[in-house]
Amino acid sequence: MFLNPEYRQQFPAIVVFPQCPKDSYWSNVNIVTDEKGKRAFNFREEKEEPTKAMRALLALVQDLEKSGSIDKKRMFLGGLSMGGMGTFELLRREPRTFAAAFPICGGGHPAGTKAYANKVPLWVFHGEVDGIVPVEKSQVMVDAIRAAGGNVKFTVYPGVNHNSWDYAFKEPDLLSWLFSHKKKGFLGIL
Repeated sequence: MFLNPEYRQQFPAIVVFPQCPKDSYWSNVNIVTDEKGKRAFNFREEKEEPTKAMRALLALVQDLEKSGSIDKKRMFLGGLSMGGMGTFELLRREPRTFAAAFPICGGGHPAGTKAYANKVPLWVFHGEVDGIVPVEKSQVMVDAIRAAGGNVKFTVYPGVNHNSWDYAFKEPDLLSWLFSHKKKGFLGIL
């Protein structure tokens, strides 16, 4: 999608895909594996210090903002799987940085949504039968965002497993939805 010439012409952007090191995670999460190899994700309190990977990502975001090469009012955030978890985590840590976000098959600590629920529009995607990160992880976040008065769209793909990004990136309105948002000033002034 991001290499499609038509999309690149219609939605010109600098796109950055940071990769998390194998020995770290974007978010503060305990992962427990049962005897069958099934993993459970338990998100820790939002007051914890960022992981090593998140610290590096926060520094990257600051460098991008300072670069002078981007429109700081049109910074968008998205991620899939652990990156979906990192999307919620980064929003909590930098609630005034992003104009919109799209976590895919992620999750997070629901208490953290209060920091960004009223500031950042979200479109959350998840597969109904995700065998890696259960759809309930996104549902909990969507419910918390809505309870905090946030603007969130939630798309669950029936019968889809963990590869919900294949479907999210085929959403015909994803980029137009994303690019329709522009961050407001700190006092709500454009």
